[in-house]
Amino acid sequence: MSAALAPHLVARSVARVAACALWGLESAMVTVEADVANGLPSFTVVGMPDAAVSEARERVRAAIRNSGFEFPLRRVVVNLAPAERRKEGTGFDLAIALGVLRATGQLTRDAEALCLAELALDGTLRPVRGVMARVRRAMLGGVATVFVARENAAEAAALGAEAYGFGSLREVVEHAEGRARQAPSAAPAPAPRPSHPVDLLDIAGHETPKRALEIAAAGGHSLLLVGPPGTGKTLLARAIASLLPAFDPDDAIIASAVHSVAGLIDPERPLLGARPFRAPHHTASHLALVGGGSPPRPGEVSLAHGGALFLDELAEFSPAVLETLREPLEEGAVTISRAGNAATYPARFTLVAAMNPCPCGHAGDPAEQCTCLPDAVDRYHARLSGPLLDRIDLRVHVPRIAYEELREDGRERSSVVRERVVAARERMRARFAGTGRRCNAELTVAEVRRHCRLASEAETLAAEAVRGRRLSARGFHRVLRVARTVADLAAADDIRTTDLAFALLLRAQA
Repeated sequence: MSAALAPHLVARSVARVAACALWGLESAMVTVEADVANGLPSFTVVGMPDAAVSEARERVRAAIRNSGFEFPLRRVVVNLAPAERRKEGTGFDLAIALGVLRATGQLTRDAEALCLAELALDGTLRPVRGVMARVRRAMLGGVATVFVARENAAEAAALGAEAYGFGSLREVVEHAEGRARQAPSAAPAPAPRPSHPVDLLDIAGHETPKRALEIAAAGGHSLLLVGPPGTGKTLLARAIASLLPAFDPDDAIIASAVHSVAGLIDPERPLLGARPFRAPHHTASHLALVGGGSPPRPGEVSLAHGGALFLDELAEFSPAVLETLREPLEEGAVTISRAGNAATYPARFTLVAAMNPCPCGHAGDPAEQCTCLPDAVDRYHARLSGPLLDRIDLRVHVPRIAYEELREDGRERSSVVRERVVAARERMRARFAGTGRRCNAELTVAEVRRHCRLASEAETLAAEAVRGRRLSARGFHRVLRVARTVADLAAADDIRTTDLAFALLLRAQA
């Protein structure tokens, strides 16, 4: 149908629809401007679109026609403003289609909402990733109404937005025109109480490793378990999930937003009910561990944000992959840079790693003879660089346990230990009020000087430790952070000699 035979397709000046762009967890509001003018038929999208956004032209054209509307045989220009930064993904499809329909008069009212959805060729709305982060940004900007695909409606409603989930472009238009209004989606039910497969009650003996787990869970400190095969290192590591305190609401939203960007969110219960526990295989690449791709996707270190990252058989990981952990362990975030763009994801996690003492696993084991040559043991340990080991706060030896320990009773449940962890976290919360930090592992150097006060007798021990153990400045500050956590678990204001001594012991065991 030519433009002359379609008098009802009269272009208004410029139609505008609200959308949102996403780079990592950083987002910004985007105004989709559609202009339909006389001229040779064409459809152009400008404003630094990537390939997925540019391909929206064909999806939008087919979706409009197959939804019973007419695509104008005129010069159509769509601008994604502001145009200074690249736009990625398929989440702009719905906004572009509504802009074209509004500009041609087929939609007589403005769609006063944030519009996020991909369009199928038949006009069906498909879900997109990262809805939670975009809706959060829109609500901060005063936009509280959201049009999304049905599968994304609960995710948007979980943040308190007035979220409408639609199945097709036709449904969106009918709703916007007021001919077939839909009710907003209800907020999803809270996630069920988490059940943990491993409880400390299941683990016999190993009192020192269990104590190290408690300290790691309370202060967010990284932990390395070293011991022969079969001594329970993996079981101990998995038990940390049962010790971590419940999510704060803000932390739950940020962690859930990361999973939303990765496409791992539960459509029915989008907010995470428990802190994540991630355990990638030792064959994982650096892209899988820290993220990457185009557009960049979060890796395991970001998916573990707010929870724990477990690396079993640590020395079997590629040394190049392990070195990528240095930035997130130090900074609590990871930045993935690509040509003309960068995405930053949070990565504040508790690292729990396990490894054997040598390739055969029996170095130092009184029950088995080690068969490894000395140079093989050296090469094995060399897979973990000094700078990486320096960032691990707790290094604990996990020995074989005696038969009597296997049969003993009186073990503590994880719930009892978690109460101490929660109490220590409350002390940290009061200490860090207004700083955005949550636990002692996040203390800055200036805060270490202010909050890690040593009792007079502990000063002597600290001086001897620095001179005798040759601790680096970073290592010494990490010991003080651990000692601060030990003191918090004991509800002590100052770091006592016993607190510092235990922190030094746990750093030097393995």
